[in-house]
Amino acid sequence: MNLWKEYKDVLHDTINLHNNVGSVWAQWESKKTYLTAKTYTNPSIIKSREVEIWNEKTCIYNNIIYPKTGSNLPCFGMDLMGFNDKKVIIVFDFQHPVENFEYSIPGLPVYEGDYRFFEIGNHFSKNIYIAKCTMSEVGEHLDMFKTYLTNFKFMLELEKPTGTDTSEYKDFDAYMTKLDPVSGYLKGKFGGDKAESLVNDFLFEYG
Repeated sequence: MNLWKEYKDVLHDTINLHNNVGSVWAQWESKKTYLTAKTYTNPSIIKSREVEIWNEKTCIYNNIIYPKTGSNLPCFGMDLMGFNDKKVIIVFDFQHPVENFEYSIPGLPVYEGDYRFFEIGNHFSKNIYIAKCTMSEVGEHLDMFKTYLTNFKFMLELEKPTGTDTSEYKDFDAYMTKLDPVSGYLKGKFGGDKAESLVNDFLFEYG
C-alpha cells in the first residue's frame, strides 16, 4: 500500500531531503505488517526521521523534521494515518521545541476544533491542521500540506540555521515520548523490545 506517495513526493520536492550514512535504521516484518525507519538530512536540518507502517489495510506515515539549532525555529511534524478505507486522519503542524511556546503563522488556518490528543500552545501551534477523511479523499488535503511545507522551507532559507545542539530538543522529545500513541500498536506487532527501542532510540532519541 502506498497511500501517502504524493505527500512524500511533495515533502522531498519542497524540503530537498537527502539520505545520509546509515539512513535505514530498521526494516521489520511481522504478522504481515511491515515497518521501515529512515533518516534524512540537508544543510539546514539535523534530521528528518520517518517511520512507515503498513499492511494490506493500514498505511501510517510519521515524520518530524528537526532544524539545526540557534534560530528558535519550530520542527515540522506530520502524522498521516490511514487505518482503513473509511478512517483516515491527517495531521501536520509546526511543532516548537520550547515548552508552552505559543506559535502561529499569519495567513494559515487556525484550528478551532476539539482534539484532546494535541495540546495547542504546548509544542503544537495554533495552525495545527487536522482532517478526517476516507482513503479516496486524501488528495484533497495535499495543497494545504504543500502550503505548510513551503512556509517551513522559507523559514529555513531565511534563518539558515547551523547549530547542532540537540539538547534544545530534549524537552520536546520527552514530551512526545509520553504523548505518542504508537507504542501499544508496535508492541502487538513487533514485540516490546523492538517497540521500546524504536520510540526511545529512533523516534525521540533526544529525550
